[in-house]
Amino acid sequence: MSFRQIRIGELLALAGCGCVIASLLRPWYEAPPASSTRGNTFGPGVVLLLAALCAGLAMFVAALTERTTALPVSTGVWCVLLGLIAVIASAVRAVERPDHSTSLCAGALLALIGSAAILAGAWQVLRDERPSLYPPPRPSRVRARSTPAFPEIHLLASCRIFRPSR
Repeated sequence: MSFRQIRIGELLALAGCGCVIASLLRPWYEAPPASSTRGNTFGPGVVLLLAALCAGLAMFVAALTERTTALPVSTGVWCVLLGLIAVIASAVRAVERPDHSTSLCAGALLALIGSAAILAGAWQVLRDERPSLYPPPRPSRVRARSTPAFPEIHLLASCRIFRPSR
């Protein structure tokens, strides 16, 4: 586990995961009797938000524990898909309010910001193409023989028949 391998995309996705976790603890809608939390309005949008949260955390943990970038990039591919779905789901939840709610609270906005940060972080992971921490090995210099451009002509010129007479 090395924190040197963590790139800006993983940190952005981790910050988005923190926003999504905070949004799950805050009220989402303001209603006349009381405020509604995600528990009162639990639905498929919250499930998709939780899937993006798990994907973002998996991408961060994979980048933290793996020596190569293969697994973090492959989890980043899935995180882009789930992050995009979570952005759409949280935007729909922010626009489409449940019955008798008067206004949005901080939870819905934190969910939208967090899912957008997960999507942006996963996209940045795919854009960053650092192959590894270690420099690639340098090939040893091998002296190449000089070969003619057309070996057939060189072969014909070396035959006795095709030598010019003196």
